[in-house]
Amino acid sequence: MKTLDSVDAASLKTGLPDLRSGDTVKVHVKVVEGNKTRVQIFQGVVIARAGSGIGETFTVRKVSYGVGVERTFPMHTPIIEKIELLTRGDVRRAKLYYLRDLRGKAAKIHERRENVPAPAAATAVAEPAAPVVAEPAADQD
Repeated sequence: MKTLDSVDAASLKTGLPDLRSGDTVKVHVKVVEGNKTRVQIFQGVVIARAGSGIGETFTVRKVSYGVGVERTFPMHTPIIEKIELLTRGDVRRAKLYYLRDLRGKAAKIHERRENVPAPAAATAVAEPAAPVVAEPAADQD
């Protein structure tokens, strides 16, 4: 069993974003057409994640020309060039299959607002200025 785990560990990709259901992502997919290879971008909402390890998958849904399109990607496949996380979604479900039945604004996912600490410049204390020493006045006779 240890040999299978070591083979799986060698195939795992590193540097992947932490995807959750409701997140809007851009998936850059390598497409082979004849002898040419190009990158196709699939942008949509993550509606599901499944599996673990080398078999982990995620499903992305988008609406293209009024038609809903869903595509399931293996997380660690070599055909995915990169995954860009655009926005975080504020949802309370792990599987968002109910989006298939919604249209228009009802299918919109609200963006999650993160609690961001105040900028460091605003909380830093200003250093006191150096004291100014007056030079003695020269006598003019």
